[in-house]
Amino acid sequence: MQSWNEVGKTHPLVMGILNVTPDSFSNGGLYFEVDKAITQAKRLEEQGADIIDIGGESTRPFSEPVSLKEELRRVTPVIKAVANELKIPISIDTYKAKVAQAALEAGAKIVNDISALRFDNEMSKVIADYKVPVVLMHMKGTPRNMQVNPYYEDVLKEVYQFFEERIDFALKSGISEQQIAIDPGIGFGKQMKDNLCLIKNISFFKPLGKPLLLGPSRKAFIGQVLQIKEPKKRDVGTLGVVAVATWLGVDIIRTHAVKEAKQVINMVKAIMEAADG
Repeated sequence: MQSWNEVGKTHPLVMGILNVTPDSFSNGGLYFEVDKAITQAKRLEEQGADIIDIGGESTRPFSEPVSLKEELRRVTPVIKAVANELKIPISIDTYKAKVAQAALEAGAKIVNDISALRFDNEMSKVIADYKVPVVLMHMKGTPRNMQVNPYYEDVLKEVYQFFEERIDFALKSGISEQQIAIDPGIGFGKQMKDNLCLIKNISFFKPLGKPLLLGPSRKAFIGQVLQIKEPKKRDVGTLGVVAVATWLGVDIIRTHAVKEAKQVINMVKAIMEAADG
């Protein structure tokens, strides 16, 4: 699989989240065992996921990084097992080159890098060598400090310029245009107003010519708007974002609630495709 065009024919694609971590902000610890992870991955596929995104390190605000050894221990057996059970591609959610490489060897087909190839100098080489699709995400700072008073003069302009620079870096590293997707990083180094602005104006990034991924699922800004503290109770708010994202032409939606997201997407698409008179 060498380009996003090969990932799936539906639009937008739905990326189901599978965290094999003990401390993820939403479902940490729930799928920490391999057999439970397989069961959940199958469930997400049955619900209509086009991609399963597997992560072994929580990147919630103020989280501490895990060691390379521990991340490998968490994700490698799960990917090996899940890859044998699913027909849809697996994405590895990591910024570490050695984890990405091990995941690709184990059966993953996509790399989702929250650092946009910045945190590990070897990551771009892995992507170029394996010729796999990659998601380049915008984040100010690191998960440990990204929510400490993030500030932008012009969030749209700054994120756009970031993407221009990271796409240029990727291309110069031997990664092809067709391999690259971009993600504005909702909840990563942004205030509530920044997140809402990015969602409302997501089509601002269309001129970059790359598939757009949006990951609003259960994020804190939804809790702020709706005054809901518990992440698992933010699915309805998330679906509101999914509807807007579908209407505005987002290409990939990353979510915990796959079944519900697919229903919202199909409803919005029916409205969009309805006759005018």
